[in-house]
Amino acid sequence: MNLQQFRFVRETIRRQYNLTEAARSLYTSQPGVSKAIIELEDELGIKIFERHGKRIKGLTRPGADVAKIIERIMLEVDNLKKVSDDFARDDEGTLVIACTHAQARYLLPKVIPAFRKRFPKVHLSLAEGSPAHLASMVLHEQADVAIATETLSKTPGLVALPVYEWEHTIVVKPDHELAELPTPASKNLSLKLLAKYPIVTYDHAFSGRRSIDEAFANENLTPDIVLEALDADVIKTYVDVGLGIGIIAGVAFDPRRDKGLVGLSAGHLFGKHQTRVAVKAGSFLRDYVYVLLEMLAPALTRDVVQDALDGESSV
Repeated sequence: MNLQQFRFVRETIRRQYNLTEAARSLYTSQPGVSKAIIELEDELGIKIFERHGKRIKGLTRPGADVAKIIERIMLEVDNLKKVSDDFARDDEGTLVIACTHAQARYLLPKVIPAFRKRFPKVHLSLAEGSPAHLASMVLHEQADVAIATETLSKTPGLVALPVYEWEHTIVVKPDHELAELPTPASKNLSLKLLAKYPIVTYDHAFSGRRSIDEAFANENLTPDIVLEALDADVIKTYVDVGLGIGIIAGVAFDPRRDKGLVGLSAGHLFGKHQTRVAVKAGSFLRDYVYVLLEMLAPALTRDVVQDALDGESSV
């Protein structure tokens, strides 16, 4: 058995058991991939994949165990390459950050300029998507880190660390009735009151949407959600044109920037939320990744991150 066979098995699984796609991604031939897998199965004395004719349908029971072992082996092989790169080029490389729009727009601009100043030779790439997609990117080594609120801490194979805590904010136009509530306005906000107005808020995959739905459901209320969006800027735009009131992450509202809107704290209605940064469990992190994590949250020192990686658990 050899690493090439392991690589073919792993890529076949990642490509949903499509040998043609696996071969294409590895720049080789489909018959070559098929032959290497069969030779590995013969050597092990078990079938790794379930087949229907010549088509692979999934993993056998022993194949599932083999796949886990191969994934660990290939992770360590990748780690060896990273160790070599780290010592050969400790201040240059590529760093892919998978993040939601909110983190790209409101968190990372406070971090990336300082990071670039310290590591000018590191090429940065931002990949935006839903929290579930971001988690998948890190698991499949398409990104080095992921930053999001939902999903990360619940995804097996990831080590998720806390970055900051946040609450929801209600945004309305200055002439809206809610903007005229007695001070402090947040104390006069209730779910029953919000349910009277059309609401613009996040898609179900983003920024505490589940807690919004659960809060209304617990009060036996059905909110009139007239528009769902993927990011806070879109929500604020439609609030500004009069479509309804908005419910967004508090970090996405800045009174100095959003002068045409009024923000009302809604933490007492929808609870507190934790934005986390995640890396793949068992992975080797370049020095500049440790620096990025500490820039995101000062509490995430190298020792704290390493302890979490060693324990392969989320904090």
